[in-house]
Amino acid sequence: MKNKIILIMLLSTTFFYSQSSKLIIFENLVNKTWKAEGKWGDDSKFKQISTFEFALDSSIVIVKSEGYVDQKQEKFGMRNHGIRKYDKETNTILFWEFDVFGGLTKGELILEGKNMYYNYKYGNSIITDAWLWVNENEYNFKVGTYENGEWVQVYLETKFYSNKNEKYKNRN
Repeated sequence: MKNKIILIMLLSTTFFYSQSSKLIIFENLVNKTWKAEGKWGDDSKFKQISTFEFALDSSIVIVKSEGYVDQKQEKFGMRNHGIRKYDKETNTILFWEFDVFGGLTKGELILEGKNMYYNYKYGNSIITDAWLWVNENEYNFKVGTYENGEWVQVYLETKFYSNKNEKYKNRN
């Protein structure tokens, strides 16, 4: 009986670890604040500050993002609240982004090494937001149409710096 209990505990720990380990890609993002600035293709401003945290025994990742909360891009505040979760039925990482305007963006996260590609439907298009690993405190960030490993169109290209990077302080 004692051996059965130990086996059950071992198997349940292994199962939990395999589920939460799918979110290990976020480990580098957690406990840091990430900041990016740039210009969209239409010359409008982009500025975002995001924090990531594990929640519910590391079974989800919560992302809180500040950005422009008005059309004139004059007011800056809490803009998005995001959730990332591993879906064991489809063996994918899914995400949901709720925004201050009442919108919901949802999609799938594709991993390639340390790079993350958020794919989602926007109107009639499939858009990709890419976090491309540079180092533990810097990611290249691209938003656009990404098909078959190629960028067909890029709407925004900038960098996210963590608060542990000197370049973070140079961002307003």
